[in-house]
Amino acid sequence: MYDYLMTPEEIDIRERVKKFVKERVPSDLLKQMDRDEIQYPREYVTNLAQEGLLGLRFDKEWGGQGMGWTAEVAALEEIGPLGMALGCLYSLPSICGEAISKFGNDDQKAAYLKPTLEGQKFCAEALTEPRGGSDFFGATTKAEQDDNGDWLLTGQKRFVVGAEGADYFILYARTGDESTAPKDAITLFIVDKETAGVETKYLYKLLGTRGGGAGRLMLTKVRVPAENIIGQVGDGGKIFYQMMIPERMTSAAGIIGGARAALDVAAEYSMKRKQFGQHISEFQGVSFKIADSIMLLDAARAMVYMTARAIDSGQPAAMCRRLVSEAKRFATEKSWDIVNMAMQVVGGIGYTQVYPIEKILRDARLSMIWTGTSEIMNLIIQHEFYKELGERKARQDERDVEADVLEDASEEKVFE
Repeated sequence: MYDYLMTPEEIDIRERVKKFVKERVPSDLLKQMDRDEIQYPREYVTNLAQEGLLGLRFDKEWGGQGMGWTAEVAALEEIGPLGMALGCLYSLPSICGEAISKFGNDDQKAAYLKPTLEGQKFCAEALTEPRGGSDFFGATTKAEQDDNGDWLLTGQKRFVVGAEGADYFILYARTGDESTAPKDAITLFIVDKETAGVETKYLYKLLGTRGGGAGRLMLTKVRVPAENIIGQVGDGGKIFYQMMIPERMTSAAGIIGGARAALDVAAEYSMKRKQFGQHISEFQGVSFKIADSIMLLDAARAMVYMTARAIDSGQPAAMCRRLVSEAKRFATEKSWDIVNMAMQVVGGIGYTQVYPIEKILRDARLSMIWTGTSEIMNLIIQHEFYKELGERKARQDERDVEADVLEDASEEKVFE
């Protein structure tokens, strides 16, 4: 339906993902994951790799497809109906791969990125800490260098999606002291799970998004060789800002697919269900909710695709930060609204497990929290806009609309 937004190559990827979702993911897997009977289904990721559907944006040399964000968001929308856990496991190679691809060296790409995209190694990102949340630069996990040049890591990370099944983690730790500027105090490490001192301590019982192996990671004097640092010591802040692009874009694109699925279920139900002698789709109270949902879904998709194009075309970093934040907040919040309206249309039976809407709703709630809350997105949006506004006004190349007022009363413009 939206092929005009895409190239033939991007359409082909989308159709291949759509076929995979329909034919290669059994319903029993989703049910077992939602019952917490399966954590981190490796076969699902391996099958995606065998189809060449992982890491679409990375160089072919390392197992990617050499494509851009438009292809990835199209793929993620098709993955979305599988639920956020499988969507996240699809995204982890893209998220972790971003750091290795853009900041890692060839040895790291050969040892970690390539086998990840080939489905031979499994990854996870260890970012959030028990005392942290949105305060990235307040990380307390400590890395200290010993006399041999290795680093000893001690601390905790939590909400690590894939903690149960990952072979390695990309993990942020503090290498600076009190005198180090916050932006230079964090370093990103590759930590192999089998290293002594690494322990998956606790698997969370989640409201939704189950089966992704989300757990707490305990680190006790974990020895990491210097060659496992991504970039340079102190580059963690710089890498983190880049990592927020795949973190938030994957969240924004994936949830659209879930909302679309909920809308489809509700609309189809409304054409079958009869009340007062007619199909409920004929009542404006119902059909207008469907109309609102269609509009919100199209608007969210448009924002996500526009942002993808902005990144792919190399627009300024500040603009991309703002657009990514807008896309993440708008897509997640409006998808939540769509799922809620779908449940309202279906009514009481939609609150049961007879229909998938209740599961989609449980999943969707997390999308407004992880990878940056809506409130954090607002901070970034307004910050980047104020900077942009100041730059535009300084150029003086736009019309001064304040000069068009009917009454020239400058003395009334009091600011202090």
